[in-house]
Amino acid sequence: MRLVTIAVLLATLPWAATAAPKWQTISSEPGKRIELDRTSLKREEGGKVQAQGRVILEKELIDTKSGAGYRVIEAITRYDCLARNANTIKRIFKKNETEIIREEDIKGNDLPVRSGTLDDKVLREVCRPAKEDIAEVAEKANEATTLLKQANDELIQKEIAKQQARPTLLKTSETPPVAASGDAPKSLIPSIRPNLKAAAEAAREHPPATPVKEIAPPPKTLPASNATVIVHTTSKPDRAKPKPAKTEGYMLELAHSTSAAQHQNIHWSYDGEGRPDNWAKIDPKNTVCGSGQRQSPIDIREGIKVDLEPIQFDYRPSTFRINDNGHTVQVDVGDSRLTLTGKTYELVQFHFHRPSEEKINGRRFDMVAHLVHKADDGALAVVAVLLERGQENAFIQTLWNNLPLEQKTPVSPPSLVIDPLALLPAGRDYYTYMGSLTTPPCSEGVLWMVMKQPVQVSADQIAIFSRLYPNNARPIQPSAGRLIKEGR
Repeated sequence: MRLVTIAVLLATLPWAATAAPKWQTISSEPGKRIELDRTSLKREEGGKVQAQGRVILEKELIDTKSGAGYRVIEAITRYDCLARNANTIKRIFKKNETEIIREEDIKGNDLPVRSGTLDDKVLREVCRPAKEDIAEVAEKANEATTLLKQANDELIQKEIAKQQARPTLLKTSETPPVAASGDAPKSLIPSIRPNLKAAAEAAREHPPATPVKEIAPPPKTLPASNATVIVHTTSKPDRAKPKPAKTEGYMLELAHSTSAAQHQNIHWSYDGEGRPDNWAKIDPKNTVCGSGQRQSPIDIREGIKVDLEPIQFDYRPSTFRINDNGHTVQVDVGDSRLTLTGKTYELVQFHFHRPSEEKINGRRFDMVAHLVHKADDGALAVVAVLLERGQENAFIQTLWNNLPLEQKTPVSPPSLVIDPLALLPAGRDYYTYMGSLTTPPCSEGVLWMVMKQPVQVSADQIAIFSRLYPNNARPIQPSAGRLIKEGR
């Protein structure tokens, strides 16, 4: 009964309870309100926290996939408190706070959270546990610990009573030791800690009648099949057919698990076992890389010429963080956005590829810069700026001057600012189509805008990037009859 009571108590702890949402306003600004459900926080290993938040819009928007209107967007996001990254894993569109229009599971990348942004406010709230939660957890955990200790003491006392009631076998020449007082003889009371010295002496005086077998610990590495358990014995080995060891199934399972883990350790790259044609094989999360029908990059050709709406760039100077992440050089900035068809996308980061991933009528360029944007509803939009050999580019040179000396050690110059607007060409005509991310997990539904006019960079600037990444471009993907629009 006591154990049942303890189980019920443990079930009431915050991590085991399912409470009604408790929405906390994180930010309120014209047109929208950002809220966080503090009861949804789930803490994971490695400093990660999963949380549910929502955006409540003043004006209704139309969902392009269902055609219905929505005013509430809920999202389940996993935050990495140590690396300051965020990855949205599910999104729910609602007509109001209760009526669901559509749900979608997302296989996205971890995106950096910039200081001073709205995402930064949410991350700080998510990664900082409330004081009342800590106190409640501590109080209930202490209570559960006390009950467990009491139950354990009761079990020990019952075991001692059993040992005292059990008859003791003595040699006929020996007499039971007599205690100095009326208490039970100490020799009859079992010790919680075994007397190793006495046990060794008893073993020497009374060796076991049958040989004792010692099972060696499993070897650190095993072949994928024919696993063997090594058994040592103090007697001569039995020449008869050996019986299968009980641990054989475990050892085989361990061997297969080790093999699977080694396969999963292959990380995506642009050559070797992790090359693009293996992306879908090395990780189940990358399935779309091999099965998707709207993949990027593509060879942009045979587009229809129309009067495209101009992209409204609201790029502003800001501090930046530059990082060699092992796949490219990535730059995180803040306070920049673009607007297209009434929808606003925040600039999250931009990075580089050599050569250009996309082709224009079969032609590749020396490099390309991809500027990645994200809207409130999670939609992604990428602006591609083609880079060709020519004059030195002052904007690019500022970035190269601050390249990190080692991979995954970002540099954030405290006194420097950059203006992403300086990376754009003078002419703002563009091609546009629907595609995907060009890196795993290759998520589709990405709006692509490829600027028609290239920007010049010097041969030396191209050579600097080439020393880091001589080829980090995904091969061209089938266009699969997609509509491509071209500004005229």
